[in-house]
Amino acid sequence: MKISILLPYKENFSPIYAGAVSLFVKDTTILSKFKKNIIVYGNTTLNKIYKLNYKNIYLKKNIIQSGSKIYVKQFLKYERDNPSDIIEIHNRPNYFHLINSYKKKQKLALYFHNDPLTMTGSRSIADRKKLLNDANKIIFNSYWSKKRFLEGIEGLHINSEKMVVIYQSTNPSKPNIYKKKKWITFVGKLNRAKGYDLFGKAVLKILKKYKDWKAMVIGDEPRMTLNFKHKRINNLGFLNHKKVLKIFELSSIAVACSRWDEPLGRTSIEASSKGCATIISNKGGLPETVTNGIILKELNVETVYLAIKNLIENKKKRVELQKLSIKNFFHTNKISSINIDNYRENLLETSAVSNKVSAILGKSLRILHVTNFNERHDGRLFFNTGRRLNNGFIRLGHSVLEFSDRDIIKHYKSIKDYSGAKSLNQKLINTVYNYKPDLLIFGHADLIKDNTLAYLRENYKNLKIAQWFLDPLSKNGPDYKKNKSRILDKINYTDANFITTSPDVLKFLPKKKKCMFIPNPTDPSFEVLNNYNNNNCSMDVFFALSHGVHRGILKRGKYDERADFVNRLVELTPNVKFDLYGIDNVQPIWADSFLKAISNSKMGVNLSRGEPIKYYSSDRITQLIGNGLLTFIHKNTLYDNFFSNDEIIFYSDLDSLSENIQKFAKDDFQRKRIAKKGKIKYMKHFNSTIVAEYIINKTFDGAYKKSRYLWDKK
Repeated sequence: MKISILLPYKENFSPIYAGAVSLFVKDTTILSKFKKNIIVYGNTTLNKIYKLNYKNIYLKKNIIQSGSKIYVKQFLKYERDNPSDIIEIHNRPNYFHLINSYKKKQKLALYFHNDPLTMTGSRSIADRKKLLNDANKIIFNSYWSKKRFLEGIEGLHINSEKMVVIYQSTNPSKPNIYKKKKWITFVGKLNRAKGYDLFGKAVLKILKKYKDWKAMVIGDEPRMTLNFKHKRINNLGFLNHKKVLKIFELSSIAVACSRWDEPLGRTSIEASSKGCATIISNKGGLPETVTNGIILKELNVETVYLAIKNLIENKKKRVELQKLSIKNFFHTNKISSINIDNYRENLLETSAVSNKVSAILGKSLRILHVTNFNERHDGRLFFNTGRRLNNGFIRLGHSVLEFSDRDIIKHYKSIKDYSGAKSLNQKLINTVYNYKPDLLIFGHADLIKDNTLAYLRENYKNLKIAQWFLDPLSKNGPDYKKNKSRILDKINYTDANFITTSPDVLKFLPKKKKCMFIPNPTDPSFEVLNNYNNNNCSMDVFFALSHGVHRGILKRGKYDERADFVNRLVELTPNVKFDLYGIDNVQPIWADSFLKAISNSKMGVNLSRGEPIKYYSSDRITQLIGNGLLTFIHKNTLYDNFFSNDEIIFYSDLDSLSENIQKFAKDDFQRKRIAKKGKIKYMKHFNSTIVAEYIINKTFDGAYKKSRYLWDKK
C-alpha cells in the first residue's frame, strides 16, 4: 500500500511552527502500520522538518496562476511518476476537485479540519454533493463539522458510509495533579473570535481577588491589539508545541472561551490530556473535546469569571475534574491512528472487490432482494441473514432494494386474495419493471410463483436470478421433503443457488445447476461483542431456541430434539451455569434482549436441527462465535476443514461435549484465547461482505479467484 498525504499550501510541517493539521498528520503517521509506505507532501518554508518520509514542493512565484494550482499541479507530477494507492488531502476541498480530475486509479480521501461551509470547494450544496459522489472517504474532525457538511443534503446522505469522524488527538500523559501550579492558561489567537477579550477581563478580576494565582497567555495576533496588563499575567507569545504542552502540564485551569463555532478545538484536547480543569464555551465542536470539564451555556465576562472563581475556591471539585480529565481521556494519537489505518485497509479491500465486480458488468449493480425482513415484528429479527447480505452488497458499492415478501402478503390479504400471494407476485413484477435490477435474489421466498419467474426470465434477458437457503437439508432431518422442494421449485429459473450445506452430500440437486455452499455470514455491525474480553460474564453456557416467533412457545404438534439433548447435557454437566431459552416453558428471546443474554455468557453450543452433516450449521453460529463466545460444534459438520481445535471446539457426542464444557469452564485463559482466535478467523473469512462478493461472482461468472474464499478450497 502506498499513501500520499497532501498538506495545505504553506502548511509548515515543522516542529518550529506546526499548526493543527501538521500535528495531526505527524502524530498519526508516526504510529501508522503503513508508516514506511507514506509520503507527506508540503510546502514548508522552514529548515527543520519532522523526521518522516517528507517531500517538499518548492514553488516559484507566478503572477498568472495561483500558488495553490501550481502546488497541486506539481504534486500530480510526482503522482504520475510514483503513483500511490490512496491520496489523502487535508483541509482543501478545492485541491480535491483538481486532483479528482486528473487521478487514475488512486482512491481519494478528504480531511476537514475546518468548517466545510467556509471553504472553497465545499461551500455550496452542489460542491458537497460532488465531494460525496467522488470521494472514497471524507473524514471530519468533529460531529459538528460533519453536521455542517450535511446542511441541505441530510436526507440523501446522512448515513453515508463514506463519512467518518476522527478527532484531533495527542499523546496522553499522567502529570502529578498535586504538583500543579496555580496557573490559569489561555492558548490561541489573542482576538475576539477566540474570546481573549472575555478571558482578559475575567482574569483581571480573578487576579485582583486571588493574590497567589497567575495567568499564562500563549499566542499572538498581529491583526488585533488586546493587551491586558497585570504583573501576574505572563504573555508568553508564540511557543512551539512542546513548550505549550509543558505549560498545560503545570497549569491547574485552562480556558477556551471562543465566540465563534470552532470545528473542534485542539487546545482544549491538549489541556484535558495534561490534567487541566478545563473551561470551554458551548460553541461548534468544542463540547466534543472534553469528557469532564465545564461547558459555559452563556458566554460573557461574568460567566468566565464565575467558572474560574468556582474552580479556585472549590479545590475538591478542581482536583476531581483534573483526575477525571486524565482518566477518561480518549482523544489519543493511538486511537486516531488505528481508525485511520482501518479505513485505509477497508478502502483498498473494498476497492479490490469493487474492481472485480466492475469487471463483471462495468457498473455498480442494482440488487432486488426478496426475503422476509420481518418488518411487522418491530425489529425483533433485525440481524437476520437477509440484512447481513444486504450489508455486504452495500459495502461492495451496490444499490439494494428490500422486498419483504411475508410483510407484503400480510398487508394484501383479502377475500379476493386469501393468501396475499396474487398481490405479492404482481407487486414483484411491478417492482422489477420500475427498479430494473441486475440481480434478483431470493431467500426462502416460497410464495413467488413459477409463472412469475418465467415471465421475468422472458422479459428481462439480462436479469440474473439467484437464491439462498439456510434450513436443514439432511435426509433424516426435520422438514426434509418440504425444504428439498422449496429449493427445487425455483431451480429451473435460477442462475445460481447458495445453500448452507455442502452440495456434494445432497444427491437431489441437479448436477447441471450451479449449487454452491456459503457459510452463515457474520457482520461487524451486528456481532459487536468480544466476550473473551469480558470478565463479568455470570453464565457459562448460552443456548436458545427461537420457536414460535408469533406465540413465543413451541408450536403445537412440533417436536425439537435439541431440547431433549440440552436437558440431558445439563444433567450430565454439574457445576456449570447454563442460560437457556425456548426450552421447558422458558420464553424465547430476540433482538436486543438476545444480545444482552449472549453478552453474559462465556461459551455457546452451536446445536443444529437434524443429524450433523457436512458444513450445515444453524445460523446461530454467527451470533455465538461472532460475539466472542467459545463455540462448540459437532465434528460431523466437518468444520475442521475451516477451523482448528485452537479456534472452535469440536465434539463427537453428548459425553465429549459435556467434558469439554467442564474443562473450559475451569480454564478461563484457554477459553478466552480460543474464543478470540475463532472470532477473528470467522469475521475475516465468513463475513457478510465476502459472502456477498462470492454470490455476485458466482452468479455473474465474474473474475473469480478460488483462493480468496476459505470455504471454496475444500
